[in-house]
Amino acid sequence: MFISGQSYNNYEDLHELFFEWRKFENPPLLNGAPDYTKSQFRKRQKSFKTIEKQLSDIDTTGWLKTQQVDWQLLRAEMNGYDFNRRVLKSWERDPAFYQTIWMSQSDVPAHEGPVNHALLEFWQYSFPLKGKAKIKFLSELKIIPSLLIQAENNLTGNAKDLWVAGIRNIRDQGEDLRTIEQNLLQYHDSRKDAELFVALVKAKKANEDFIKWLEKESPNKNGPSGIGKDNYTWYQKNVHLVSLSWEEEVQLLKRELDRAWSSLKLEEHRNKDLPPMKAADTPEEFADLTIKAVNKMMKFLKEKEVMYIKPNMKPALREHMGKFVPKNQRNFFAIGMHYDPLPLYSHFYHWFDLAQVRDEPHENPIRRAAPLYNMYDSKNEGIATAVEEMFMHAGLYENSPRSREIVWIMLAQRAARGLGSLYAHANMMTMAEASQVHVKWTPRGWMEREPHLLEFEQHLYLRQPGYGTCYVTGKYLIEN
Repeated sequence: MFISGQSYNNYEDLHELFFEWRKFENPPLLNGAPDYTKSQFRKRQKSFKTIEKQLSDIDTTGWLKTQQVDWQLLRAEMNGYDFNRRVLKSWERDPAFYQTIWMSQSDVPAHEGPVNHALLEFWQYSFPLKGKAKIKFLSELKIIPSLLIQAENNLTGNAKDLWVAGIRNIRDQGEDLRTIEQNLLQYHDSRKDAELFVALVKAKKANEDFIKWLEKESPNKNGPSGIGKDNYTWYQKNVHLVSLSWEEEVQLLKRELDRAWSSLKLEEHRNKDLPPMKAADTPEEFADLTIKAVNKMMKFLKEKEVMYIKPNMKPALREHMGKFVPKNQRNFFAIGMHYDPLPLYSHFYHWFDLAQVRDEPHENPIRRAAPLYNMYDSKNEGIATAVEEMFMHAGLYENSPRSREIVWIMLAQRAARGLGSLYAHANMMTMAEASQVHVKWTPRGWMEREPHLLEFEQHLYLRQPGYGTCYVTGKYLIEN
């Protein structure tokens, strides 16, 4: 891509540079798929340095504070690109980077963790496929074989934990492809829409071949997966704009873990004469519990004037009330939700955010677009975690004191898993060892019964530096 040599000197120019930058950040194609080869990064490094210098040359003296923040956001995105190229190298170290299919919407502005530039967002499509949507779906499906063939050449890294855990993502993608096949068979004729079904067969075959290759190479992988303390600190301060070092995050998360546990014990003592909470044991009981919880939360927020209530907020929450899970299948979050959904619904502040993004797009293009590289994590996850405790202190559980225990359990779990992720990134622990920190310090053994959630969370945090701690560091920043 050609980056013009023109100079940028005022705020309007920053918007133009932003569009130039976002075009550059999207890599060129190789055989129809985004190009993540070493040669591509080498060829485009000069262009990156040019656009980086254009940003640095802008004089922001006299700009409004909000305009200076926009400059900082653009600077942070460029820092993120450079860090990924130099250190994180997901396309070389992380097989999960090549997961293309996403069946569900994320509860934050973009998908958690590093993702490639050729995603198939299945949840955005309605069936039967028609017109432009059908053409788009087909083109996205066709990219998968080419991308996975390229992946076998690109994945030269030696990050053992990322490699082994990443195979599960690709296996899950195989299941997703089978789900897509069932959808297509339900709504489309395999003869009339032969091109769709041929593309699907090729994607399934490529996915199966990729899994076999990953498994064959897996025994050869024996290196660390963490990025190290110094890299972690630089990344947090210069990309995610969290002004805490690795050591300071450890100190903060230990403090929050201690506070959550001690507060839980005091809550339990306070409630010792109350009857234990009863979990919903049938779909009907759960449906009744969730409807009452949504109504109670929205009424509380409005009547207590905790926050301004918009018309789209209650519908956004109602769309994500959860489903009944049999007792022996409940993971950490489902356990708490079947006692009282309100602590988790407080965290679903996320959906208020996303409703605003959807219904009130920002007039500033820099703010309208989702920040790259999960830069939003400390804001989105931080405020969602913070309001769990804030709503509690504001009086949400005056008539259900045992629900306060769930709030402290949830905070302890966030602090414990974040500590584990910090030790994993420092290469002081393997991913499995970090998971045991997560399990050991989550109260009541609520993380012991769901190994898939445990693996998913610690794997994500190893893939994306800062995400494991952002719930607690972001909470701290919101409170500050």
